Amino acid sequence: MRKFNLLWAFSLPLLVAAGCGESSKKSPNSMGGGEKNKPLKVDLFVVRTSSYAENIEVPGTIVASESVEIHPEVAGRIVKLPIEEGRFIEKGSLLAKLNDADLVAQLNKLEIQLQLAQQTEKRQAQLLKIQGISQQDYDISLLQVNSLKADIGIIKTSIEKTEIRAPFSGKLGLRNISNGAYVNSASVIAVINQTDQLKLDFSIPEKYISKIRNGQSVYFRFEGSSDSLTARVVATESKVTENSRSLQVRALVASKSSALLPGSFAKVSIGFDPDPNAMLIPTQAILPQARGKKVILYKGGVAVFTDIKTGSRTADRVQITDGLSAGDTVVTTGLLSVRPDAPITIGKILNPLP
Repeated sequence: MRKFNLLWAFSLPLLVAAGCGESSKKSPNSMGGGEKNKPLKVDLFVVRTSSYAENIEVPGTIVASESVEIHPEVAGRIVKLPIEEGRFIEKGSLLAKLNDADLVAQLNKLEIQLQLAQQTEKRQAQLLKIQGISQQDYDISLLQVNSLKADIGIIKTSIEKTEIRAPFSGKLGLRNISNGAYVNSASVIAVINQTDQLKLDFSIPEKYISKIRNGQSVYFRFEGSSDSLTARVVATESKVTENSRSLQVRALVASKSSALLPGSFAKVSIGFDPDPNAMLIPTQAILPQARGKKVILYKGGVAVFTDIKTGSRTADRVQITDGLSAGDTVVTTGLLSVRPDAPITIGKILNPLP
């Protein structure tokens, strides 16, 4: 009995190994080994040229045609403040008046001195005609008259500086001072914005510099309104901003809206001239690489990997600027399963000829 058990123990592993060997021999057929080398079926997209107008959207800012902070030119105490906050004012309107009592007193003194000096100059002019005085004495009296006139001019200019007036017509902002306050040249009385003509400032990426031009129309929206307003490009900055590699552009707002104020944020939409020979392919056909991008072409039943360069994008298309030609057939499905020079078959054409 013991001998029989030993024989069974040694024979059991051999039977198991034989069974495994038998099953391994059958496994290739059972797994369908004939399917392994079968060409992969993929969908294709035929590259064709078409007209394509590129559009970009960038942030912008509404600015006043003219904007200035009102500062006094001289230091002094405010004695008159006739401005009304938030109102439209005309050019030359009095905004604030500083105390000028000391300047007025100096002016009165100089005017009296000038009268006496002019009388003296007239008497000496008569004496000079009869040679009663020398030419030098007369010249001294004439110099005194002209000197007093110059001093009076200086005082009048100083008095004019105590009257702070609007440099242009526009909307006045909020007052920053009160009547009786002492101010100097650093004090800001208020801000005036010329709102009858607004500007739109925005920046475009460096690659679009050659496509922007004066007179071009752009469209924008701002918070609080669903309307699309129009502006016309009038100027560009003379250099590219180094930090952002963008070009500053200024446009005049052609549309009118009472809700549009300087400083408002705007979403600017810019449309460029259409390219009649643009080539666009589906986004899913692009294979990002560590350096650059590739697509898979169908050529004679074989997958050919090709380097490309891309341009702008739409919701589901990418513009190809280099690497493809009209008539090329691009693989759009099974990209991760396709290997270079592997056989592939056509599933369907996504854009067949009509």
